[in-house]
Amino acid sequence: MKIILKENIEKLGFADEIVKVKNGFARNFLIPKGKAVIASESAVKVLEEKLRQQSGKEEKVVADANNIAEVISGLDIKVKAKVAEDGQKLFGSVTTVQFTEALQVLGHEIDKRFVKLTTIKEIGKYEAEVRLHRNVSVTVPFQVVAE
Repeated sequence: MKIILKENIEKLGFADEIVKVKNGFARNFLIPKGKAVIASESAVKVLEEKLRQQSGKEEKVVADANNIAEVISGLDIKVKAKVAEDGQKLFGSVTTVQFTEALQVLGHEIDKRFVKLTTIKEIGKYEAEVRLHRNVSVTVPFQVVAE
């Protein structure tokens, strides 16, 4: 079932985006909670008109997101984690919260819901996928170091 999102939803999409979801998820959760509407022909036309009117504002937002993407991809981000006795393996794993806190220390605030990490259980260099806007996504290199 195709729906139009009314707000940003983690792991699904951003507001005013048309996405395809299972019928039960749409009918039992998204639509009753007011988070989405069915993407009928008339709803899609209304959305297109709304997006057309917002295109000027949208360009500025996309430009700002691109600037932030350039800045954070060039940062030297170090995430500190507790290490086991052998010096390589971590106690637990690095989470998106730790990554966003490391970014916040460097002066950039990113919502943890829009950061994707692989499972990180050792010290080393990794990459995080950060989605700043529906059209702007950046891969940010970072390093996991011993605390």
